[in-house]
Formats: sequence, structure tokens, C-alpha cells
Amino acid sequence: MPTLPTLCKPAVSVPEHVITMEETLEFAERVHAGKRQLPLALRLIQNTGVRKRHLVQPIEQTLRHPGFEERNRIYELESKKRCPGVIEEALGNAGLGARDIDVIIYVSCTGFLMPSLTAWLINRMGFRSDTRQIPIAQLGCAAGGAAINRAHDFCRAYPGSNVLIVSCELCSLCYQPEDDGVGSLLSDGLFGDAVAAAVVRGSGGTGMALERNASYLIPNTEEWISYAVRATGFHFQLDRRVPGTMEPLAPVLRELATGHGWDVRNLDFYIIHAGGPRILDDLSRFLDVDRKMFRHSWATLSEYGNIASAVVLDALRRLFEEDMPMSGATGIVAGFGPGITAEMALGTWSVDAPAAVAPVAGTQVA
Repeated sequence: MPTLPTLCKPAVSVPEHVITMEETLEFAERVHAGKRQLPLALRLIQNTGVRKRHLVQPIEQTLRHPGFEERNRIYELESKKRCPGVIEEALGNAGLGARDIDVIIYVSCTGFLMPSLTAWLINRMGFRSDTRQIPIAQLGCAAGGAAINRAHDFCRAYPGSNVLIVSCELCSLCYQPEDDGVGSLLSDGLFGDAVAAAVVRGSGGTGMALERNASYLIPNTEEWISYAVRATGFHFQLDRRVPGTMEPLAPVLRELATGHGWDVRNLDFYIIHAGGPRILDDLSRFLDVDRKMFRHSWATLSEYGNIASAVVLDALRRLFEEDMPMSGATGIVAGFGPGITAEMALGTWSVDAPAAVAPVAGTQVA
């Protein structure tokens, strides 16, 4: 039986500037005072369960809009400053070096660079010049799951390959002070900034051994989560029907597990995109899974907010750090985003056996 690719422990870093729920409400009341939608937006923000978020700039700078060009310059500066350390940690977690990596998948929906940051990383961090580059820019929050799945696909096509996933989401750089729709105001209190990275090893490693993946697009929902690209940059648009999308997606997750011979209600771990509290509550209800089984996703939402494609990597990191599952434990990763798109993966927990130690010359082996 071929070796399964293994998703190793992610590394995650959040910026130093912190904004609490109370501060978010205070700023919203001040900046959008008198707006008709404000009372509803404040109630929705209070119900997100987000205690705090981390931002790449102090809040007063975040609230100013210096123009799209300057914001994208900040994105480039901050991504180059923050990604290398996270990547080094992720490589260390996987027991690999830069030259062991065959592919870099870079996911981000909050800034634009061409060439992708992958080229800069290869030149600056010692990756081989024949390292393949796969930038993913337009799957939004689903891109973390998509990156895991494309890494899995690559390792199946090229056995023994190693794939590095990098997620850089600086959501605060997309804040638009003139947008005062309920969806925009809610997003202002929900999204946070983070950088995450993880390695999928083609062989060896401890983590989630990837067995099956799938994608699903809910028909005719492509306008429900979107960017309007204007002179001032990316304007986030959110349809009020988005929180209800777990009802049609739950059967898709159930069928994926059933097709693999598993019962989605009885898996050992669940790594779910924390798009908001209703997403997690509805999915647990429709799948008939105890809400506590989503505790890692709830913790990410509470402590960091919705960090877009980095959510699933952070929730997985928390699973590693809480109490690693036993070898053979079954689990699922699911990311949701624009489209409306779901990216899902099934796998079992794999523990890498320590390498045998050769006996010292002259000693007897029992």
C-alpha cells in the first residue's frame, strides 16, 4: 500500500496590535455614528463570539485609508516580514529543510503581488530553483482547505514529494471606512490578521495522513461572498443568506465520509472553518456532532477572529497542542468560502516512528 501524505503541525503567527470586542464596538459607534444599519451591526458583532483580534497596524492607522497603492505596499512589506519565521517553524515541525520542499502553495485574498510571494521566498529562503509555485488568490476562506487538497493531489501524483503551504491573510488592509452596509460592518468586527504555514510530507511525519479530498460548489451562489474591486481596493460583499449555507453543505460532508466507509457523526476530530458562530452551530446540528468537537475552531474564532484561509491551519495547530490524537484516529478538515465553495479532506492520525538507533560498535544487542 502506498504511503499516505501527512499534514504536519502548522505554525501560526498573529501581529502584535490587538483590538478587543469592546474596542471594536466603540470604534464602530464612533466611525459610523447615526447610520441606520449600525444598531443591527452592533448586535451581530456582539454575537460573533470574537473576544479579540490581531492587526498589522495600530487601530488608528487601520481606520485610515491611505489609498489602494499604499495598502498594497504595506501588504508586500508585512508579508515579507512575517512569512519567513512562520515558514521556518513549519519546516522544523515537519523535520525538513527548505531544500526538501518540491512545491510552495501560497494562499491569500487580502493583497496582490506579481510575481507571487513564492518567487521571493524561493530566492530569499534557500528553496531550490526548481520548486514549483502554486499561488491561490481567489478562494478566500476556502483556500486553506484547497491548499491542503492540492498538496494531497500533488503528493499522489508525485509520490515522496513534500509541499509547503503558506497562508498570509492581512484582512485589516481591506477595511473600507465608507462602506456601511450590514455585511461590511459585520466583517469589520469579525476578520483578523494572521500568517500560517504547514508542510504536507510525502512520506513520514506526524499528523493527519490524508486519504480522500473533495470540492463542492453550491449552485448559483457565486455572488453571495465577493469582492467589488474599485479604485479604493477590495470591498467585501456578504449576502445575508451566507450563514444558512451549512444546511446544503452538511449532506455533502456526510456523503464524503460515508463514501469512505466512515460515519461523519463519530469521527475523532473536526477541523472546521470558523466563518462565524452560526456556521459552527449549524454544522454541528446538521451533522449531529457535539458542539464541543469543534472546540479548536471555536478557540480560533474567539481569540483571533475569522482569519480567512489560515483558520483551518490554526485550528489544526490547536489540536496538536491540546492532546494529540491516538494513531489511527479519524478526522475531517473543511474550509468554506466564495463560490460558495467547500474544500474537504478526510484522514487518519499518523505518528512517525522514531528512527532506529544503530548500536555502538563493540556493544551487544539482546
